[in-house]
Amino acid sequence: MTPSRPYLIRGLYEWIVDNGLTPHLLVNAEGEGVEAPLEFADGGRLVLNVSPSAVRGLDLGNEWVSFNARFGGQPRQVNVPVAEVMAIYARENGRGMLFTPEDGDGEPPPEGSQDDGAGPGPSAGGNRPGLRVVK
Repeated sequence: MTPSRPYLIRGLYEWIVDNGLTPHLLVNAEGEGVEAPLEFADGGRLVLNVSPSAVRGLDLGNEWVSFNARFGGQPRQVNVPVAEVMAIYARENGRGMLFTPEDGDGEPPPEGSQDDGAGPGPSAGGNRPGLRVVK
């Protein structure tokens, strides 16, 4: 069977947007093939706002997530292998999904990227929503 991760990303993206929230992707910034503004990465992780108002030409494909966006005022093309997407969640409430290596054919996420209570963002800020693995 094909990996479920790209289908889950597309479904959760639509669900988050339909509820008027802001979808964010948590990406393994050190992953092979990641073309993104790595200067914004923190601890090997990069959080990308992929809301319709923040990006242009969003393509949530089976192999790649790609779009154009502005970072620090500069336009950039972003290309991320689906296997390097570690999570998709709503910024406002943290609802979404943290992916495990079994959800795709990619390498496992960097050590320490599992639910550590720090939340999905680049900094472990005080009251940021967090993601947790539900089994």
